[in-house]
Amino acid sequence: MKKVGFIGAYDKTDLLVNIAKVLTEMKNKVLIIDTTINQKAKYIVPAINPTVSYITSFEDIDIAVGFNNTEEIKEYIGVTKELPYDILLIDVDMPQKIEQFQLENAEKKYFVTSFDVYSLKKGLEILSNINTTMELTKILFSKEMLKEEDDYLNFLALGYKVIWNDERIYFPIENGDLSVIYENQRVQKIKFKRLSVQYKDSMGFIVQQILNQSNDSYVRRVIKGIERGV
Repeated sequence: MKKVGFIGAYDKTDLLVNIAKVLTEMKNKVLIIDTTINQKAKYIVPAINPTVSYITSFEDIDIAVGFNNTEEIKEYIGVTKELPYDILLIDVDMPQKIEQFQLENAEKKYFVTSFDVYSLKKGLEILSNINTTMELTKILFSKEMLKEEDDYLNFLALGYKVIWNDERIYFPIENGDLSVIYENQRVQKIKFKRLSVQYKDSMGFIVQQILNQSNDSYVRRVIKGIERGV
């Protein structure tokens, strides 16, 4: 079972749902764990009789809300050994959740932010409270993808227990992408049609990293299939 952490104050729910859709189409059993303060998944993912903590299924993706650690999820499911999933995608915006879900041991760890003041400073506040040095890959939501923005983030994070990977994954802040995401929320479907090429390419690159795949042709075909509704 692979554990993948997505750390930061920026809204990550829709990104994780889209990534999970690709992974499940590739025959992986995926659990998204929403550990965030606002628990956005509770509001945009359909669930029958949601309680304080629950797991619901959405387009073959399981989504857990309201749990403090994986042991609570095991108890909820009724297993004593490893969780019955190939991949856990863990959405975190509090430093204590990094510890509770043992993300220091995760196979991949991403720091997700845009460059609005709240997302950037709140995200850095999370990193400032990390006690163990972590290797992180940046996922940056930006309108123009400027080198100056990345340099500014590096400057603000000086002295933190963070080692940045060389890769930087960019997602455009485009009205077109947001319109697709909002429409998906309204109709409670996962659709890739009309998402920008940059968004789909970046999403595919993350999937490649999670699966340790060097060839992106299969991932691209899967994304195209979802886009066409195959």
